[in-house]
Amino acid sequence: MGAEITISIWLFVFLVAVTAWALLERVLIPSTRWFLRRRINRVIDEISTRLDIQIRPFQLTKRQVLIDRLVYDSQVIEAIQRAARERHCPREIVQAEVLAYAKEIVPSFNAYLYFRIGYWLAKKIARLMYRVRIGLGNDQELTGIDPNSAIVFVMNHRSNMDYMLAAFLAAEKTTLSYAVGEWAKIWPLQTLIRSLGAFFIRRNSGNPLYRRVLERYIQMATKEGVCQAVFLEGRITRDGCLQPPKLGLLDYMLRYFEPKRDRDIVFIPVGLNYDRTLEDRSLIRELDPQAEKRSPWFILKTTLGFMGRCLMLIVLSRWQRFGYACVQFGPYISMREYSRAHGVDFSQMNRRSRFPEIEKLANRLMAAIEKVIPILPVALVASVLAENEGEGLSAFELQARVNALIEEIQARGAPVYLSRRGRVQMILNALDTLKLRRLVAESHGVYRADPEEVELLSYYANSIAHWRQESGADPRRG
Repeated sequence: MGAEITISIWLFVFLVAVTAWALLERVLIPSTRWFLRRRINRVIDEISTRLDIQIRPFQLTKRQVLIDRLVYDSQVIEAIQRAARERHCPREIVQAEVLAYAKEIVPSFNAYLYFRIGYWLAKKIARLMYRVRIGLGNDQELTGIDPNSAIVFVMNHRSNMDYMLAAFLAAEKTTLSYAVGEWAKIWPLQTLIRSLGAFFIRRNSGNPLYRRVLERYIQMATKEGVCQAVFLEGRITRDGCLQPPKLGLLDYMLRYFEPKRDRDIVFIPVGLNYDRTLEDRSLIRELDPQAEKRSPWFILKTTLGFMGRCLMLIVLSRWQRFGYACVQFGPYISMREYSRAHGVDFSQMNRRSRFPEIEKLANRLMAAIEKVIPILPVALVASVLAENEGEGLSAFELQARVNALIEEIQARGAPVYLSRRGRVQMILNALDTLKLRRLVAESHGVYRADPEEVELLSYYANSIAHWRQESGADPRRG
């Protein structure tokens, strides 16, 4: 009974490893999952009491279930069979391809990460970098929306900060799911983005099979009432002007929408603007076909250098924020009411007759976004300086022309974010910001646009160009 047993060291290590694995699999992992699930459920219960638009069951469904549901959707199966016939290959090969697409697209929403980490991080970064002015200006009107509707925020796209600002602005009202381009498909960023409810898309993919899988996911999410955010322009503006709308995502949402049977789809126009867009020079550079393409290493080095300088300024207590970041909301558009008023039923139309109607709706949404893009101090000062490129202006003359511009566009309903009380100081602060960035030169109290930086000044001026065009002015366009 007390005899000793001698075993080889490799067998001992193997037995220890098996014991550790059994302990991990049977005890530690289940208990950790239970603990995390309990925390997540507690967050969901707490958040649900204050959200205007509740988290949908679709968002809380396990990711693998959603992937299976998408892969085995009847329309996706038809697309698989058609592709297999056209390629003369086994159906299993095409189905494996579709499975890869589904895993790429379907998010894995985590309420704890979204509200406890994502919201906190977005708020801290946004407020560190900007004086954020955010609010649902039409709260009373928004309360009239059927809470069972599928809400879609449609917004202009000026910066990659839009994602963070949008998540921050909506966190007290709802959760947002939005499409993110392939630029963010790097580890660990893609895991975090999926956990926050976003989904990846290949914007310029001409693969019909991929487009069908993406279409069906968007249709499922919309039908289940998931609140979404859509950048109608499709990509970040390069010259600061609003771009023509892309119709693809709108068509996916509305192709099978039946006004009398389906839950309503409600579009809420959102306008975003910044006193400084972090990637402004890079965006303008892309407009130059002769510009040399920069390597990923150069981009990484420049980004890290910029972050390092910002951290140094924070440590030295010399940090200054990049001006204002502002968001405005416009009156919502109910698709149920829109369909009734215009006598259209998208579900009964073929592609040829449907797309002109989709384009009309997209143009109406873009017009609504135009009217709510906030007019910020830097845009106003840049507009005056770019328009008077060769002329020197004193601070007093500049203020007078900016004030005249404000009165001109306010008369047409432009949402100018300058109070009469602090207007002079805000104009002077904007001028100082442009001086610090060397976009404006000063000599003996006279200010002129730097001839080499007029294009960048025009970039900011173009954010309000649509208001100038209404008066017949000829604003400089980047």
